[in-house]
Amino acid sequence: MKALPEGVDIVTIYGPTACGKTAVACQLAEMLGGVVLSADSRQVYRGMDIGTGKDLAEYRLADGYEVPYRLIDVAEAGERYDLHRYLQDFDKAYDELPKEQPKILCGGTGLYISALYGGYRLSEVPPNKALRAELEQLSVEELRVRLKTLGGAEMLESEELDGGEGVNPRRLVRAIELREAGATLPASDSSTRKPLRGPIFCLDPSRELRRARISARLEARLKSGLVEEVEGLLSRVPKEVLLGYGLEYRYVTEYLLGERNWEEMHRGLEVAIHQFAKRQMTWARGLERRGFELIYLTPSEEPRETAEAMVASIFEKGENEI
Repeated sequence: MKALPEGVDIVTIYGPTACGKTAVACQLAEMLGGVVLSADSRQVYRGMDIGTGKDLAEYRLADGYEVPYRLIDVAEAGERYDLHRYLQDFDKAYDELPKEQPKILCGGTGLYISALYGGYRLSEVPPNKALRAELEQLSVEELRVRLKTLGGAEMLESEELDGGEGVNPRRLVRAIELREAGATLPASDSSTRKPLRGPIFCLDPSRELRRARISARLEARLKSGLVEEVEGLLSRVPKEVLLGYGLEYRYVTEYLLGERNWEEMHRGLEVAIHQFAKRQMTWARGLERRGFELIYLTPSEEPRETAEAMVASIFEKGENEI
């Protein structure tokens, strides 16, 4: 096991979808004797494997080494899971690991990463059923206006309400709920948490490579049983919830409900994933504007080479062997 340098709590690997984050994280974990903590808002759900790209087989390396991981499959599909709960689960997983064991945060949910590095925690405001019933009758644009009137204009300019295909209505509703409650909550309710410290690596493949990987991966997922996975979920998860998960779950659900034909589903989903990847990189630039330093790396064809470049960067000021 190789301890991280003093002052480094965690190493983060971010990047657009299909850039190979998981494979690199697993190689890095083996090299350091570390554990991977997921930062993906959909991989928390059991039974949502193909559409979320859990790629659990990648945690078993060619040499037989099994990379330990946390924060995957921690909730039932359809169960409410928000940022507040993620922060709770992260803290529990982090604190249960040996202090000296290197932690590697890996995922494409920028909201989770910015919360961990920005050092903030959400108020534990209980759901307001009456308010939600009212808000669910509003369009996305009407919800945006409502949030803006409550002083949430800065949230609309961030990536934090993005659920994969632009502003997510469910997150808008929750943001309004928090703003409404905030008018009567004490200031101390918006308390801060200790920010994580450590390098944030952003895998940045060329636009051409990124697009090629996204298209190839979509084909692979469809052949691997994505439609069957969503069909099974529809038998126990309300369609409105599946639609809210966006991307694969939205488009395939609409296909299964007869709202899109195969070609419309396939083409629409491919375009949506490309757009999502672009927004993920926009979030990275936004994080830099807020004062965080990102280390951009062009991923090598071999994940091990990219992981080696990370190790060189992490330990450029010296190594600390355990």
